Amino acid sequence: MSSASRIRTVFFGTPAIAVPALEALHETTQLLAVVCQPDRPAGRGLALSEPAVKAAANRLGLPVYQPQKVRTGELETWLREQAADVAVVMAYGRILPEGVLSAPRLGCLNLHASLLPKLRGAAPINWAIVRGEAETGISLMQMDAGLDTGPVFALRKLAIGPEETAGELAERLAVLAAEVVREDLPRVARGELTAAPQDASQASHAPLIEKADTRIEWARSAREIVDLVRGMAPRPAAHTEVRGKHLKLTRTRVSSQHAGGAPGTVDLGIGREILVATGAGTVEILRAQLEGKKELAAADLLNGRALGPGDVVG
Repeated sequence: MSSASRIRTVFFGTPAIAVPALEALHETTQLLAVVCQPDRPAGRGLALSEPAVKAAANRLGLPVYQPQKVRTGELETWLREQAADVAVVMAYGRILPEGVLSAPRLGCLNLHASLLPKLRGAAPINWAIVRGEAETGISLMQMDAGLDTGPVFALRKLAIGPEETAGELAERLAVLAAEVVREDLPRVARGELTAAPQDASQASHAPLIEKADTRIEWARSAREIVDLVRGMAPRPAAHTEVRGKHLKLTRTRVSSQHAGGAPGTVDLGIGREILVATGAGTVEILRAQLEGKKELAAADLLNGRALGPGDVVG
């Protein structure tokens, strides 16, 4: 397709999960510009770090706009000046006002990482795993003034692996979002897809993750605890305490072995596995990170005496 016949688009996104969709949009449309959040301090030195989407846009030779605020009217004016057919949004990280949403000819379309109306909100990937969902996906939706409440043009489903972490699932959803851009977005632009209203009675929410959400309650079942660890890995990571120190758990599994004692009691398995008793069943710790230390496998945690039989976590 020649550039003259391609739809004119603008992309809004910030983190790495949005990069494949950006690249697909660059391949298949006349991509005018990219909008992402401002550079932020990061790392121990707090040097300014550019978002992954900005780095990708620079690599592709695309102009980048990083507004400090989205409700001053400047973003709306800028977007209208682009004369885009449509803006595509994925993980931009800010709620766009109605003036921005209506600026492109076909409005703004969001690539949301859940099967709407399930898991509306900021952290759908994490909460899908924490809540034990068997599948998730990408919804291509028309954005409106609500939080992920607009009508949906297309749903692409993806099974969640039984041991899959949020980080691993995010990588697969990023690839799926790029497929939606390549295959479903052109059909929307041609008027071949009709957006269906969401059934609000089936809606659930995936709010921003607070520190309290990452704390492990050992009185819960082993399955619930393992799902929490998976859903919070690699960041922000589920956590507990041992001997007065913070302990992040990054990889666990439900064990068929039995750990004795009250919930939170650490035991050793027959192969020197680190087992923890829970309210129902046993969790095996495969990888963890003690406060001030690097992440270690279970054997190294035992050898370094960071964790051992008789400890009580939580």
